[in-house]
Amino acid sequence: MSDSVSGCTEPRTAVTEPEVEALVRGICFKTGPPRTVGVEVEWLVHELRGPQLPVTPERLEAAYAALRSVPLKSALTVEPGGQLELSSPPAASLMECVDTVSADLDAVRAALRERGLGLLGIGHDPWHSPRRFLREPRYEAMETFLDRTGPAGRAMMCTSASVQVCLDAGHEEPGPLGHVRRWWLAHHLGAVLLAAFANSPLAGDEPTGWQSTRQLRWVQIGAGRAGAPVLDADPRRAWARHVLDSQVMCVRQDTGPWHVPDGLTFRDWTRSGAPRPPTWDDLGYHLTTLFPPVRPRGHLELRMMDAQPGEDGWIVPLAVTTALFDDPEAAEDAYRTVKPLTERTGALPAPHNPLWLDAARHGLADPELHEVAVACFAAALRALPRLGASTEVTDAVAAYRDRYVLRGRCPADDLLEGRRGDGRRPHGKDPRT
Repeated sequence: MSDSVSGCTEPRTAVTEPEVEALVRGICFKTGPPRTVGVEVEWLVHELRGPQLPVTPERLEAAYAALRSVPLKSALTVEPGGQLELSSPPAASLMECVDTVSADLDAVRAALRERGLGLLGIGHDPWHSPRRFLREPRYEAMETFLDRTGPAGRAMMCTSASVQVCLDAGHEEPGPLGHVRRWWLAHHLGAVLLAAFANSPLAGDEPTGWQSTRQLRWVQIGAGRAGAPVLDADPRRAWARHVLDSQVMCVRQDTGPWHVPDGLTFRDWTRSGAPRPPTWDDLGYHLTTLFPPVRPRGHLELRMMDAQPGEDGWIVPLAVTTALFDDPEAAEDAYRTVKPLTERTGALPAPHNPLWLDAARHGLADPELHEVAVACFAAALRALPRLGASTEVTDAVAAYRDRYVLRGRCPADDLLEGRRGDGRRPHGKDPRT
């Protein structure tokens, strides 16, 4: 589930500005009936004897070497700080996705357990400063580029973890499952999902004042790199414009360090041809360096939800999001429920608008977000049986609603209370697992 320009017969051929716009419009919203679902789950890797203890690079290297021999259906990748990510293959149903990733996680956990390691579902490392594990030209260049806007980029690279839900773009025609409606819904319902699943209130052993510090880091990186385009009646046009007007993170080289230009947009690059003309491959790579909260990659990748507590906590945001987008009745209910939130955006793109900032800072303590979340969870619970969800999945969503949503809480509140409970920090076992 990645960007691709593989349809181009000559990927190293120089690309022009009109060609970029045409290609982006063609590959990033592939319309049709919503049939598949996927999920990308990121985890912090920790010592079983205490998640606050740092894992040495040597132990991480040995663990990932062992995992490479574990047969998995999902793609296993490593994030720059050593976080583990599993990306499911596109699944024909919610339950197929749940079953595939659950089995893969069982296998991964068993292999890690043999080495005294485990997986921790928190959106932002509460204890450790950013420390890069991967030493590759891509991440050297990314760090150089992101350092220009401050330390948030390193934190995002090395200390964050999320649950990202991948859904088809939707029908070409209007309606609750149309791609224009789904694009709009993702940027408004996204704030509700952010608030409901906020799970990262700590950094450096201290509360940050934000329920989702992970989302705060994305905001701090800046709108050019981690912001959405202005919402437009034509999502393809808006996204193509955003791609062209975003700065180039790096110009890849066959040997030596990659060049990191300052202030060069992809549009400028196509016009100037310096330091060398951009190619189709460069465009494909550029698309992977843009990190909006909703990223069109043929399908829609919803990136706003923190990693969740517990071994199976990731299933709840996957199930709720899938239900609210892929069940027509629930999608219509969600659209009507979140529509009043439009007034709080100030017509600014996510996540740099008041609605998203309030969601990240306050979670469901925000009264309006709380009310909308209650209604959206109710719609999701009605829809899940229609999508073939198992009793276990539906019960997990209902339990989450009862524990958090109805009470105006999110998992971040547990972390803060656990810290207050011992007078310092959430040492030892995650108190919510």
